Amino acid sequence: MIDGGFLGYETTLMLDVVVVSLVIVVPLLSLSLVLVHYYKSWALHKRLQIVLGGVLLVAVSLFEIDMRRIGGFWAIAKNKSPEMHVLLWVHLFFAITTVLLWAATLFLAWRRFPSPPQPAPHSRWHRRLGWLSALDITATSITGLLVYYYGFVFPVG
Repeated sequence: MIDGGFLGYETTLMLDVVVVSLVIVVPLLSLSLVLVHYYKSWALHKRLQIVLGGVLLVAVSLFEIDMRRIGGFWAIAKNKSPEMHVLLWVHLFFAITTVLLWAATLFLAWRRFPSPPQPAPHSRWHRRLGWLSALDITATSITGLLVYYYGFVFPVG
């Protein structure tokens, strides 16, 4: 049963929430990187990353519950082409690696940075993990939006 999303397509509420989250998270992540790199605002960067991670964790968890409730993505997808299957698998790869990278980045930062946050020996490793996480969530967002577009907005196939 599709309860109806708010973006005007035959989706679920949680699918639309996740799509909007994907559109919002990359600019907020960029803001967080600007704050820490140019303004040395380590505490604000930390808070923003924790909030972004928490919001995404809740949104994706509720989305996964919703997908199970309706019988999975393919129960509602308008496009069931082989290309759509490939696109979904590529998206899932990025989505799963994003969760792992972001969790590792947050956990190690929590363990290895002083409070209040400031540069430390872990900074170099954290910067690398952070950039990998940022690139991964960007790929997750792009592929997720493509899945939504080709699955519901302009289904071909």
